[in-house]
Amino acid sequence: MSTTHEAAENEPVLLRDDRDGVTTLTLNRPNQFNALSIALVKALQAALDDVADDESVRVVVLAAAGKAFCAGHDLKQMRAHHDLDYYRRLFAKSGRVMMTMTEIPQPIIARVQGIATAAGCQMVANSDLAVASDDARFATNGISNGLFCSTPAVPLSRNMARKHALEMLFTGDFIDASTALAQGIVNRVVPADRLDAAVMELAEAIKSKSRVTVASGKRMFYEQLGLGLNDAYRYAGEVMAQDMMTEDAVEGFDAFLEKRPPVWKHR
Repeated sequence: MSTTHEAAENEPVLLRDDRDGVTTLTLNRPNQFNALSIALVKALQAALDDVADDESVRVVVLAAAGKAFCAGHDLKQMRAHHDLDYYRRLFAKSGRVMMTMTEIPQPIIARVQGIATAAGCQMVANSDLAVASDDARFATNGISNGLFCSTPAVPLSRNMARKHALEMLFTGDFIDASTALAQGIVNRVVPADRLDAAVMELAEAIKSKSRVTVASGKRMFYEQLGLGLNDAYRYAGEVMAQDMMTEDAVEGFDAFLEKRPPVWKHR
């Protein structure tokens, strides 16, 4: 199944492709470097909401058409609406997309080529995993336009060492893919002609695991980040105890003891 979400001008700003348990959502404003217009933000929200309830979807790939991944919010659109309530609504909607990325049960892999700047860099850092081509570059360059990248700072500060994050945020300078890998923004860097294959290798590794186990693990991981150490261990211990009662945990342990591949009930 393939669907598109249409902008007001009847252009497909987001493409969706479902194939073998992997849903690819492709930002489709290549002539604008996939800048996040209001229409694209709404389309992303709708698509993520659809995916969240679809048990056939095991992994989501967040991709982009053209030479760039995403240049951040649409600055022309923002400047044309110089109104505090508009900006509050825009950043609330964008923040809801980022939260939904974290809340859906499926892992999200960002597939990154070209530039990922400001909110584009935010989406990469906010994804569960990220694979970048070796020509990718990253920046939170709002500071150069007089606007600190406050919302991108949220996932950056949770992925990178504090001083690395603040250097990006204070200077707006670009970092290359190898630096992004070393500093924790992406998981893997590959040649451009290997990007799709590397993304699918990661997706297949996740697909081979129990769906309910992956979903429980993702939920637990983000929940414990907001807890103190003591509470985090209590919470994680309770989750593990509950997960041990699932059919897939029983099957997984039996398969290990019997030296055979597991056959998951929840694929």
